[in-house]
Amino acid sequence: MLNSIELSNISSDIVELAHAAGQKILDIYAKDFAVYTKTDTSPLTEADLAAHNVIVDGLTALGDIPILSEESADIPWTTRQTWSEYWLVDPLDGTKEFIKKNGEFTVNIALVQNGVPVLGVVFAPVLNRTFVGVAEHGAFELNASGKHPITAADKAAADIYKVVGSRSHTSPQTQLFLDALDKPTEMVAMGSSLKLCLVATGEAHFYPRLGPTSEWDTGAAHAVALAAGARVTELLEDDIPLGASSPERLPSLTYNQKDSVLNPFFLVSC
Repeated sequence: MLNSIELSNISSDIVELAHAAGQKILDIYAKDFAVYTKTDTSPLTEADLAAHNVIVDGLTALGDIPILSEESADIPWTTRQTWSEYWLVDPLDGTKEFIKKNGEFTVNIALVQNGVPVLGVVFAPVLNRTFVGVAEHGAFELNASGKHPITAADKAAADIYKVVGSRSHTSPQTQLFLDALDKPTEMVAMGSSLKLCLVATGEAHFYPRLGPTSEWDTGAAHAVALAAGARVTELLEDDIPLGASSPERLPSLTYNQKDSVLNPFFLVSC
């Protein structure tokens, strides 16, 4: 299992890999592209598959750590439950944003150890924003102006809570969460795993996800959020008031602990 120093050293390789996959996506984004339908009726584009192939080839070249990707998700639980360490990949999160061509989609690569994402890279190719989180080493953003450390905000200092939500998914339960907060709120709309990253950078205070997601949707950005000092916790509907007042009392969101790869509802909080 990779130790903390090895995680830090390999993070630059994962950034390069995410950027290479992002370039494949941009090549297709710039032209007309085919859209297929997966068995769960969600759209699948040529870009998903091209990015998947780049990432899997690159991770395989780095060593023999197993890989779970959205585009190769049929690995049985009997195999996955033996993994103490594995790569968790979503080659293109926000396919609907990609199809709409609003730029709010990401490449996501995470390393998970014993159910916890300890290394994460999230790259938004159109926005030219790369978020990196490494356990025990902190988090940073790479953009056109260079490399910048990122830290989650201090909600105690906020006059208004910025609460990030989805452009493509809405939930009536989100309003219950907003009503339970102790300060006025301002909604920030965003697509894909960028929602978690906004809490990591301090651009938002909360991201309640009270709708369906899969583990590959969140793993990389979860690692970034943790490294930036944010929390990512489960949030059952009955716990919405507790999540709004004392998120630290909720259980942490974990990975590869069950047959299903679906996440429970969750909360990202600063």
